[in-house]
Amino acid sequence: MPIRWKPLLANAATTALLALMPIAPSHAETVDEAVGSLQRDWEVIRYQTPAAAREKRYEALAARAHKVSEEHAGRSEPLVWEGIVLSSLAGEKGGLGALGLAKQAKALYEAAIQIDGNALDGSAYNSLGVLYYKVPGWPIGFGDKAKARELLQKALAINPKGIDPNFFYGEYLLETRSPQEATPYLEAALRAPARPGRTVADSGRREEARELLEKANKGR
Repeated sequence: MPIRWKPLLANAATTALLALMPIAPSHAETVDEAVGSLQRDWEVIRYQTPAAAREKRYEALAARAHKVSEEHAGRSEPLVWEGIVLSSLAGEKGGLGALGLAKQAKALYEAAIQIDGNALDGSAYNSLGVLYYKVPGWPIGFGDKAKARELLQKALAINPKGIDPNFFYGEYLLETRSPQEATPYLEAALRAPARPGRTVADSGRREEARELLEKANKGR
């Protein structure tokens, strides 16, 4: 029987082309999966990475967070986490060089609030409030202690038992020289229920709350 070359060649060519084609992922990453990955990487950098290595790690994470925001346009959660990463990067850089990053984070939080301010238990309000009390005021930056209080209280109203809103409102009160008022919020942060999948972040935040509580008690 003669060998049928053409079909064999066609099949070989098809096989070769298929081998060269990229393998598609089994499923597209959901918003929850993407945000969860950013959260986990952020907390490892924040609480388990040496200070000297954090800036470059945050830079890489910021680039990834921006891609997640683009891939899930119209969702609040990625914008919040892109803002958190940029805010953290600004904190590592420090000085005037950090102000541009803080402004970018501010715009992201504001955009997230416009979409859904209640997402992630009001984290956009909380994170924006933190920026307002940590960034210098006019004429250097946009800092505003009164605006910070308003935003932090809004976050607390949404998530009154949460570790972050209680911690940051306590920190705000301590930094604005109200240690006696700060104490119950820092204590509430220590009592806050554990967040699923956030063991590293919860442990680190509780340690920070204990340190601030000690400082508050000394200042009373």
